[in-house]
Amino acid sequence: MMLLNPSLHGRTPASYPFLHLPTQASTSLSVSSTSSRFFLPRRARPLSRSSKLRTPPWERKCPRYRVSASSLECTEYGNSSGLKKYSVKVPFGNRDILVETGHIGRQASASVTVTDGETIVYCTVCLADVPNDPSDFFPLFVNYQERLSAAGRTSGGYFKREGRTKDHEVLVCRLMDRPLRPTMPKGFYHETQILSWVFSYDGLHSPDCLAVTAAGIAVSLSEVPNTNTVACVRIGLINDQFVVNPTTKEMEESELDLIIAGTDSAILMIEGYCNFLPEERLLEAVKIGQLAIRDICRGVENLVKTCGKPKMTDAIRFPPVELYKHVEDISGEDLVKALEIKDKISRRKALAALEEKLLTILSEKGYISKDGSSIANEGLADLTEDEDEDEEVVDDGEVDEGDIHIKPVPRKSPPLFYSEVDVKLVFKEVSSKFLRRRIVQGGKRSDGRSSVDLRPIISQCGLLPRAHGSTLFTRGETQSLAVVTLGDKQMAQRIDNLEDTEEAKRFYLQYTFPPSSVGEVGRMSLSRREIGHGTLAERALEPTLPPEDEFPYTIRVESTITESNGSSSMASVCGGCLAMLDAGVPLKSWVSGIAMGLVLDTEEVGGNGEPLILSDISGSEDASGDMDLKLAGNETGITAFQMDIKVSGITLSIMEKALSQARDGRKLILNEMAKSSPSPSMKISKYAPVIHVMKIKPEKLNMIIGSGGKKIKSIIEEAGVESIDAQDGIVKITAKDMLSIEKSKELISNLTMVPNIGDIFRNCEVKSIVPYGVFVEIAPGREALCHISELSSDWLGKPEDVVKVGDRIDVMLKEINEKGQLRMSRRALLPESEPEKVTDKQSPAQIGAPMKENIPPARKPFVRSNTVPTTPKAPAPLKESNKVK
Repeated sequence: MMLLNPSLHGRTPASYPFLHLPTQASTSLSVSSTSSRFFLPRRARPLSRSSKLRTPPWERKCPRYRVSASSLECTEYGNSSGLKKYSVKVPFGNRDILVETGHIGRQASASVTVTDGETIVYCTVCLADVPNDPSDFFPLFVNYQERLSAAGRTSGGYFKREGRTKDHEVLVCRLMDRPLRPTMPKGFYHETQILSWVFSYDGLHSPDCLAVTAAGIAVSLSEVPNTNTVACVRIGLINDQFVVNPTTKEMEESELDLIIAGTDSAILMIEGYCNFLPEERLLEAVKIGQLAIRDICRGVENLVKTCGKPKMTDAIRFPPVELYKHVEDISGEDLVKALEIKDKISRRKALAALEEKLLTILSEKGYISKDGSSIANEGLADLTEDEDEDEEVVDDGEVDEGDIHIKPVPRKSPPLFYSEVDVKLVFKEVSSKFLRRRIVQGGKRSDGRSSVDLRPIISQCGLLPRAHGSTLFTRGETQSLAVVTLGDKQMAQRIDNLEDTEEAKRFYLQYTFPPSSVGEVGRMSLSRREIGHGTLAERALEPTLPPEDEFPYTIRVESTITESNGSSSMASVCGGCLAMLDAGVPLKSWVSGIAMGLVLDTEEVGGNGEPLILSDISGSEDASGDMDLKLAGNETGITAFQMDIKVSGITLSIMEKALSQARDGRKLILNEMAKSSPSPSMKISKYAPVIHVMKIKPEKLNMIIGSGGKKIKSIIEEAGVESIDAQDGIVKITAKDMLSIEKSKELISNLTMVPNIGDIFRNCEVKSIVPYGVFVEIAPGREALCHISELSSDWLGKPEDVVKVGDRIDVMLKEINEKGQLRMSRRALLPESEPEKVTDKQSPAQIGAPMKENIPPARKPFVRSNTVPTTPKAPAPLKESNKVK
């Protein structure tokens, strides 16, 4: 249960000179902050010639994001309920957010409600009572859910309860996990669960960054012995100005979507997408984001001090220090040789054999306990305190007859016991240390490369003959098979979100990471990692796509990782780009991706102390390194980026150096991609569907669709096309061949054509007869009324006196009423028909001429014959706009 009163967990009100607990039912109080202005850390602060501290240039551009004085409010509900709500307002861009705790979820380790506008996110943190077995990762589990009731909606399905986690929710879970994990101390194995719900959504204030910030504050309030409070903000670029935490409406005009998380002194995670943004502008956005994060972290300091629970530092457990020396002495020389093996599988087997050898030696020496428990020096007394259980001691010194007297003997100190898990953890740490030392001191990595060298790249296009586009991209021991499928709008991916709109994506990339790619056996299931990597590669390629009016296809890219040794998501970017070119997608630019690594503390492994940036990192360098920075783009700018770190944070200077080195790497990769053999086909596959786009007047759409969609269904069936999509004056026809396209075009043109008065239509079939006239088919699918008075020059009692259903007659358009309906005349084409009255456009010579000749001389009359041609038209070639230039 959360302890709201400081005195309840060993603290007195005197420990908090700034806090005076209320005595009335509801009281508000203010706590002034110590400062209203902050600067970057010393190592990131710009140099100044003056002795006075100057405001950094990026802070001068955004003065509204400085910390303002915040107040901590405490509200007590009644005298017997015990509910106390602590709240604080902290800056969140150009507005404040409200952070509340103490009144909801009191049995959790910590619970927080964060409000931005009318968007409310609730987050809880709970810990297991008993720690898990030691492991090489922190047992952190994060779940995020967007309740449809937050936007006043319910599920459209039979089951009204929310279903499985959506891809968007999985991505937010990853945003919450990645910055929090580096702040967790090593040796803490209590399973920790973070749950977050969106309880209210106003459609303007996005809940994702709010959820990350709420999780960071909740962890700081809980017993988890983390180091710092974590906060998160979004940076947009609108009208060439950076905006902190823009609304969803403002983001529609933004050229940048940057999400950055960190503490008040360091950056922990960045992720975002942009439209070929230069590295310098991205770095400037990160600087502004770091200032905004610092404002949030320092704005909740008083809340954490007041309501935070004591940290479980006593639960932190490390392997015995002397075990590190044993591991280095036994396996040091062999470990150096194993790390020099270039092949990943051979190196992994060598390290596994060395680990097994280490366990065998330590077991023979008696250093490993059989029950798997680790016993330190201070616990040795517990081993021997019950050894004399069988000895019976009599007060007077006599022993009962028949009893055996066991005399005390000196006890030997037993050897130290280590658990097998401890040995494996230490062996992994020592292996990482040796690998880092090899890179820093020797200047060579496991595969012999320097810090800036790339692995060999091989690209092959057109690998799959029936696929619309395919590429096998290989970089070192990482390989991606990218396949592109083109289709119509029916193939688009539909997304249901909080805003009650069914969004359809015309481009999406799906990433698959089977266990065979790393030579292992495992279950095939869609993981959060696969969703995250696929989204990153998708957003990296999206800015290169042509507009939909130039290339009306839906594009699906599948990236299957067939081999993996690091940077598989960036291999998906490179392979996906080449596969789309092979499918004939006219991309605006080629795009490549690269992953950057980092050895932060080089002095620890014999270096000069300067951080070392690594280009195109492998799997072992990712695991043993301190950073994984993925960057995608071309020579001029970035389209997508993502950074995860394993240390407590990095500085802006390190990021600036990594961005510059990554730009050089992307250029080299693009040059290697251009050498693909065979190269991309640059044309649409003959197996891809043919899509033709027609533009019509929006008011004519009803003529194509018909009542209940009957007309459009009949066109699809008659022409033999796959689908017809008609909306907003655009008609997209999808078929397997051009002959079906031409036939459907003719049918649609007949339905939407706008004839002129005086146009003649020959050989029109009578489709139906009504008392007031007959309906004739002037074009396939297009009928018009010929009134009974226009059927003959003589008076008729009923239409059947002249024609019957199935007869073919010639008619002329006589009138178009205000509703657009056509009125035809047969009488006007009969030889004995009376002449029309003289108009201004008629000459006296034309008076008395037949109606069919009574056409203004300024325009040649339109004559249509409904006789079916014996030979079809030759199919028109594809438009040049559908080919890659």
